[in-house]
Formats: sequence, C-alpha cells, structure tokens
Amino acid sequence: MAGLGRLATSVKLAHDDVSPPDALGSDVIAALEDLRITDRFRFANHLRAYVEVDDAGEVSDYGYVGEGLIGATTISAAGASVTIPAVKLPDIQRPPEVLADGSIAFHQTVGGRTGAPMPRPVKRPPFIQYHAPIVWTTLELVIRPDGTHTGALVGASDFPRHWVYDDSGGLVAKSSFADYKTWMAESFGRATPWGDEDSPALVTRVESELEKALQQVIMHGAESPEVRSIGTGKTLFEQSDLDDGALYLLLNGVLVVEVDGEPVAEIGPGAVFGERAGLADGRRTATLRAVTACKFAAAPVTTVDHDRLAELAVGHNREGV
Repeated sequence: MAGLGRLATSVKLAHDDVSPPDALGSDVIAALEDLRITDRFRFANHLRAYVEVDDAGEVSDYGYVGEGLIGATTISAAGASVTIPAVKLPDIQRPPEVLADGSIAFHQTVGGRTGAPMPRPVKRPPFIQYHAPIVWTTLELVIRPDGTHTGALVGASDFPRHWVYDDSGGLVAKSSFADYKTWMAESFGRATPWGDEDSPALVTRVESELEKALQQVIMHGAESPEVRSIGTGKTLFEQSDLDDGALYLLLNGVLVVEVDGEPVAEIGPGAVFGERAGLADGRRTATLRAVTACKFAAAPVTTVDHDRLAELAVGHNREGV
C-alpha cells in the first residue's frame, strides 16, 4: 500500500492481511466461514451453480446456488481495537447464457467496501470521497452437459490481490497486478460493476512449492535483496545479456518471457527466475519484458545453492518459462 494506506498500517490503524491458505479442504463452505470469522479475507466470491440434464443429454434446468461473503475491518488505537463490519453490495448474477454446444455459462460479481471511512481527494465529481473504494471480483463458470466444467476470474478491482480456488478447494491462480493508487482514485460510483464498468483481471499461475521456499531465502536471507521497479513495456534483461549475478523474485505485476523474439510464457507475483544464468555460460537465456508496471526483488544468485537452482530450471523447462 501507499499514501494513507501505508500511514494507517504504520500506526496500527490498519493491518496487512495474512495470505489465505493454499488449500481450503473438502468442505469449502465451512472453510470460507472460518476464514471470514478469523478476518482472513476482505471478501469472497463463492460461485456455485447447477445444471440438470435429461435422459436425452439435453440441459433441462440450471441456476445459481452460490453467494458472496464479506469480512470486517479491525482498527487498533491506544491499545484497544474495534471491528467494523464491511458493507456488502448486492451480488450480481447475470442471466445464465446457453452456449452453442449446450453448455451453460454463469457470471457472478461479488464485492463491497470496508465499513471504516477512507476520506481522500479524487479526480472526478464529487472530488472528495468519504467511503472506502469498492473491491470486487467477477467469476465465470461454464458447465457442460457431460458434467465437466471450467472456471475463470474474468474481472476484478485493482486492489487487493485476488486468489482463485477450484471446486476441490485448491489454489489455482492469483491476480497478478495490485494497483493500490489507481484503486483508491477510481474504484467508486460508475467505475465499478454496480455502475457500468468492470476491469479485466490479469491472472497467472500459482508459484511452485520450490519457489515459495526460495521466496523466504531471497526476502529473509543473510543479505537483504534490492527492490526495484520497471514500467510497462520496459525490459528487465535481454536474451544473451551478460549475467548480472542476480536471482529475481517478482513481487507485483506480469512479465512476458520471450525466446528468440517469441513470447513463450507469462509470469506473475511469486515467480522466482533468472537461475539459468547462474547455471549456464553466464548469459541470460530469455528476454523478460514488463506487461504491466512491475516490482521485484533481486538477490545474489549465490544466495541459493546449485542444486536448488538446477531444480528450478528443470521446472521452468517443463512450464515453457
């Protein structure tokens, strides 16, 4: 966070959220309620739907059965704390769409705002906002007549980071770009799904278990990492560049990986990369270019032992990174 958000956090009027778990378990409804009670999320979009198929294999009925959940805001001051319930906006459930192959597509938008005020200047009328900006996600679920299904995060507020789980409760994706400044300035009134706008979501894969372990080494090792930023369209390094001796952890944003001028993958927050230069002939094996503004941590590649670097490189080979 920046500005008022950073100030509020530093004086304990607000707090950084603990990351949600990597798995919700088999009872997703109970897990979501437990996370809500323990203040582990700002809001949750639980998209559930049903499709009934007759003996001829044709869809005969369908509808929504899920809903949104909203958390609360805890403010601490002078050794005391108060919890203020958040304000939940009405769930938006678009009429289910029958696709050409007989599948049914469902779209559900869920969100709201904190109960605590966040007064701030904005660039359009009324030029001063008292209430907090709106947070939301829009999820898509497509159910086919044969019972198979796919889901996706198709829209979201610029802040906070959004985590996506599948029907088994497993973490499958995260939104890649959290833009606190834009969210504070623009996410109110008509510039939300309850007005007439949604924002497309940038989503990337979940980092591997090895990357999660290396995150701790990079951020909390003996030597503090150097935190840098680059703007949209800028290049972090070019293929065949001489190795700068750094291993990178992407903190925010999306990078496209290009090999011989062709994009081969996109990576998002949590990704650890740059290991091949420490394993090969001292040159970068791909170009990394910013799809969005990006922030990353750079640590000496010698921070991580050779075997872990080799294991990371093997995983990236499988993923096309």
